[in-house]
Amino acid sequence: MGRYDFRPLRVHQTATQLLNTERISKTPPWYNVVGSITPAQILVRTQPLPHQHRKGRSRTKKASKLFQPQTIHYEEDALRKEFFKDHPWELARPRLVIENDGKDSQKTDWSRIEQPEKALSGESVVQRQLWLRYNVPDITSAQAYDQARKEFYGLRLQEDVERRVAKEEAMSTGAYFGRSALDIGMELEDEEYEEWKEWATKEVALAEQRNAAMYTGGVESEEMAVESNPAEYEAAVEEVSDQTSAQGQSALGGAMIRP
Repeated sequence: MGRYDFRPLRVHQTATQLLNTERISKTPPWYNVVGSITPAQILVRTQPLPHQHRKGRSRTKKASKLFQPQTIHYEEDALRKEFFKDHPWELARPRLVIENDGKDSQKTDWSRIEQPEKALSGESVVQRQLWLRYNVPDITSAQAYDQARKEFYGLRLQEDVERRVAKEEAMSTGAYFGRSALDIGMELEDEEYEEWKEWATKEVALAEQRNAAMYTGGVESEEMAVESNPAEYEAAVEEVSDQTSAQGQSALGGAMIRP
């Protein structure tokens, strides 16, 4: 093409020739505007500059993907991926991402992990690790990560202690709190255990009836035995349940008195 690009100047001229030769029957809506105000640059998108692409970009790239933007990578991305891989439950903590003036990053000093206007989160570890890597000489990425995590764990432990003390103080003044997640989990576990105990008791009773039928030469199935002698079946179930409970209590007592 050369130094100057005259293609924008020829847009109106080309459209005029097409109208005169009747290759287009209708005047484009932009015809008069482009005739009075000539565009300063070409109206179609050109190929991005070479420095905007990665090195080694193939020339056989499909035209449909030619103008797609390049993927942007930041150094913090790998640090976030590593931290949240080791601490997945940190993603369950609610976070406030709203900024008042958009200059929150200018008010932070990552020479320490605790910030007065920013809640402690995984991002604090990432920024603290990044600050250590660039400001502490002869420190590796693993060492910076370990130091940032150690500071993070200390502050998390302090928050847990403060929360526990606040709860105890509130309870001492008459406040009432519902069941904790641990209590709810133990209750669900007890319900499952009772259901399993009932099922196991029935299975043991059926196994004993099966063994008795084998030695006495009976040919009735388990279901037929239960239907024909429901009273004996219930008695056997109660007897096995009592034996199971007695064995469990004796085992528990032996474990408690064992030195």
